[in-house]
Amino acid sequence: MEVLIHAENLTKQFIANGTQPHTAVSNLNLDVPQGEVLAFLGPNGAGKTTTVRMLTSILKPTGGRATIAGHDVVTEARRVRALVGHLTEFPGLYLRMQAREYLDFYGELYGMSRAARHARIDELTQQFGIADAANRRLSEFSKGMRQKVALIRSMLHSPRILFLDEPTSAMDPHSAKQVRDAVAQLRGQGHTVFLCTHNLYEAESLADRLAMIRKGNLIALGTAQELKTKFLGAPRIEIQLAKPLGQPWSAFTQNGLREKIRVEEFSETLLRYRTAEPNVTNPHLLKKLNEAGAEIVTVSETPQSLEQVYLKLVEEL
Repeated sequence: MEVLIHAENLTKQFIANGTQPHTAVSNLNLDVPQGEVLAFLGPNGAGKTTTVRMLTSILKPTGGRATIAGHDVVTEARRVRALVGHLTEFPGLYLRMQAREYLDFYGELYGMSRAARHARIDELTQQFGIADAANRRLSEFSKGMRQKVALIRSMLHSPRILFLDEPTSAMDPHSAKQVRDAVAQLRGQGHTVFLCTHNLYEAESLADRLAMIRKGNLIALGTAQELKTKFLGAPRIEIQLAKPLGQPWSAFTQNGLREKIRVEEFSETLLRYRTAEPNVTNPHLLKKLNEAGAEIVTVSETPQSLEQVYLKLVEEL
């Protein structure tokens, strides 16, 4: 897959009134391929917005470099801006304009033909459920509706790469689902999405990988499951029996299973253990229990949440 977002030792420092430089982003290295949704997570002030502003050619890096689809964000800024769509956390809208008029204005700025932008506006306003309100002034729109207009603005020219900062903020559940469906559709069409969000459910359900930044430093990168396993440990499994087996649990964790299972708690009818290979370990163990006549009531995995990973990284590192 072609790498569409490439950052190499990307750094940004700010200096105010002769004070010591503040490093907002430090030596960030990141590659995001075509068709991937990357969730970019971190607490307020971690450097997320600064990173996005550098990648979209709004801010010049202090050090390092970045490219968008092979184009340098500093020397080819105009080309980069044509390739990306950018929804900021606080999108400024021209509230005296009608929604359709406003979107048509931006479509013209993007260099779209009159016919192309009108067709695209009709398509997206219909998709996000605001077609009936498209001729109303933006000042009459609710906060959630304004957010939809800003999102449509960023998608209008079908950019190869879409940067979204809190895209579902202020939206009701139905509207938020429309946005999630749109992101999934973009991924299916080969677009790359760089998603900044505090909504961890949204991040886990949408993203192929997650990157976590803290105090300007990238501290974690991987799939949700990879991060859970790395920072929370192997999944914990619980087996509950209807009655005692009459045999010690150790009798069922022989023949290669002992090395794969770490028992945490057990009684005559309960076994809790961790395993890094549940797809291999669990079927083998359950088969042996069934052969011994065990009456299994439940087999369950203790949920490990992305929130646990996030809090561990933010609070402990």
